[in-house]
Amino acid sequence: MSNALLVAGTTSDAGKSVVTAGICRWLARQGVHVAPFKAQNMSLNSFVTADGAEIGRAQAMQAQAARVEPEAAMNPVLLKPGADGRSQVVLLGRPVAEVGALDYRERKPLLLERALECLADLRRRYDVVVCEGAGSPAEINLRDRDIANMGLATAAALPVVVVGDIDRGGVFAAMYGTLALLSAEDQRHVAGWFVNKFRGDARLLAPGLEMLRELTGRPVLGTLPMLPDLWLDAEDSLDLSTVVDRTAGRGPLGADVLRVAVLRFPRLSNFTDLDALAQEPGVLVRWATRPEELADADLVVLPGTRATVSDLAWLRERGLEQALKARAAAGLPVLGVCGGYQMLARTIVDEVESKAGAVDGLGLLPTHVRFGVEKVLGRPVGEAYGQRVEGYEIHHGVVAVEGGTPFLDGCRVGAVWGTTWHGALENDGFRRALLRDVAALAGRAFVPAPDVSFAEAREARLDRLGELIEEHADTDALWKLIEGGVPAAGSLPFLPPGAPGACPADLDGRATPGIPPGRTPGSPKYVQYEDDPAARPAGRPTPRADPPRPTGQAPKGES
Repeated sequence: MSNALLVAGTTSDAGKSVVTAGICRWLARQGVHVAPFKAQNMSLNSFVTADGAEIGRAQAMQAQAARVEPEAAMNPVLLKPGADGRSQVVLLGRPVAEVGALDYRERKPLLLERALECLADLRRRYDVVVCEGAGSPAEINLRDRDIANMGLATAAALPVVVVGDIDRGGVFAAMYGTLALLSAEDQRHVAGWFVNKFRGDARLLAPGLEMLRELTGRPVLGTLPMLPDLWLDAEDSLDLSTVVDRTAGRGPLGADVLRVAVLRFPRLSNFTDLDALAQEPGVLVRWATRPEELADADLVVLPGTRATVSDLAWLRERGLEQALKARAAAGLPVLGVCGGYQMLARTIVDEVESKAGAVDGLGLLPTHVRFGVEKVLGRPVGEAYGQRVEGYEIHHGVVAVEGGTPFLDGCRVGAVWGTTWHGALENDGFRRALLRDVAALAGRAFVPAPDVSFAEAREARLDRLGELIEEHADTDALWKLIEGGVPAAGSLPFLPPGAPGACPADLDGRATPGIPPGRTPGSPKYVQYEDDPAARPAGRPTPRADPPRPTGQAPKGES
């Protein structure tokens, strides 16, 4: 089958998730039955599918971009880092082990096999599968156990495009170096580049794009402009600045704004819960790590965490416990979600996650928490403030409620709320009712906007991603890669030195030791073979005197 493509990146947060989602939405808008796929994802932001499987939140977002229901096969391996240097391994939506980095390496051959089975299944059921890599494909110390980048590409015969973040600087060096550190077999799969987060005059960039094509033999398939207000389902802490410290771009309807401070736990999870708050006009959302940062907050949120007991200790070390208790005593709003809700309990007994045993909670709610071995995964539906609420839950801690007013599956006492439900704030009616209650308790003349639809805002941003690909990428070239698969052997030049310890080879498999760096077919330095054909080694392809122009479209417009 040749109906799939892998989107890799020069670094984490280069834009792989966004480009993958954009390609999915571009294809879906054309009536193509498309699915996303990520073999292995390390993230503390996850989602629960309709059948109760846990997958990376980014893959759920990409499925929405593709206009299909998310499923476990789209992210067969999910790693959730803990506080002890170990990670929980979630396989096909279910936790199967807690492992360290070295232990995990030994499991990778089996995990690759399962990932390939899932990918093959998706390729049979969908017209196109758009795969996302993880980190960088040039992590040479991990290549022998790679299941998400070139290991997947070579095993599943996937053409690869590589995304680089030009906003960080050094994008040309990152792209050239990424290719040059791959073996000849891996290089054969890399068919083109995407320059992401570009701002400025496209005319100044054009010579660099041409030089990159000449140096690597691969065209730039798209130069994507910076979208500063893009907030779609960040995967890790590198993306935290896109989640909060921003506003919806509209002023408040009432006389006051509403200030929300969110505790930035070291093992913060599912911080996408905050996206809906940050979309509300007049709601200012920011991170907090010190007591003084809570002083002017109208609402303090304790979000989810992968390490409840450890992050509770962190909270106490920074003096935040007394600040939270003072707020509760003064009747100022505090909201705990999942792990944050567990911290508000009177006692926590954890022999599973931290193995700390019995620990005192903050005591702000009449609840007790006991961690269970089995993870609770679900898509609950309920009611609060007279509004229908849908959410999802992912937790080992089981909360016993012994008082207070019911609040979703949790409780409320005074101005302190707690629930295990993620995603509840995405329900527009519930969110507005909660904000009105918060504003009244905080003494703010704040009025929630009656016309904000979080679902519509998300759809509008997914459409923008699709338009980003349609308007700024060479879609004809993308189609050729999707339909044609991996470029033919010998059609793309090998870029020395290749993977460390490997003998450089042409893409047809013949060894070519001794060729100095930079002297690749099509390179400006590769002149002696062009001038003297007799000096060209047997079997090496003849460089064209007039190199073809890149197939990638020139950037349309400026940003």
